[in-house]
Amino acid sequence: MNTTKKVLAAIMLMMMVAPANAQDCEHHTFVDLGLPSGTLWSETNLGACGKEGTGEIFSWGETVPQTPYHMRSTYKYCTSDDWYTKYCSDSFFGYEGYFDDLEVLQVSDDAAAANWGSDWCIPTREQWKELLTNTTKKWSEWYGVKGCFLTGRNGKSIFLPAAGTYFGEESYNDEQAGYYWSSSLNVNGPDCAYVFYFDANRAEMSSFPRTNGMSIRPVRASRKK
Repeated sequence: MNTTKKVLAAIMLMMMVAPANAQDCEHHTFVDLGLPSGTLWSETNLGACGKEGTGEIFSWGETVPQTPYHMRSTYKYCTSDDWYTKYCSDSFFGYEGYFDDLEVLQVSDDAAAANWGSDWCIPTREQWKELLTNTTKKWSEWYGVKGCFLTGRNGKSIFLPAAGTYFGEESYNDEQAGYYWSSSLNVNGPDCAYVFYFDANRAEMSSFPRTNGMSIRPVRASRKK
């Protein structure tokens, strides 16, 4: 076999065995899990090129990643002395008694829409709950990355990497648990937002400080027929 043929053969072999992270990062594909609402879930995290990719890490309501996380003084919607200036249902947390009635991220504060376009958004708490109710969960690995497979009643599935959560510049529970933002504020404690949490033993909705750094799995509306 001449040199040219050897090179072509090698390229073809790489294409056959290459993992999902060899995908084109500019084309965002989705999976129809057969959910009652018709919501379509992205195959990848925001900022990831393949199913196993962690992607970028965001604080709630911010559209670009930044560190350190868990610092109110550097958070987009906090003053330097830790008072909230948006998404604040309780004046106790607000700057000079500020409060509003915003319970879900506006499009301008939605990292999925800002980075992938207006067809995409961060799932609401209700969309995560629908996913929980209508899928089976299995802790597993994909190309050496630990995470959770969620399989719909139609047999199709998505994989969520267990990317952990970020405090300051450090990650915690990496490959032990997954933390995924919803777009829904916890109105009973507006310093927190709702999060989809999972580990090897459970999957559930929880609530964490908005300033934490977490993963995002975008969704989009049902495909037009």
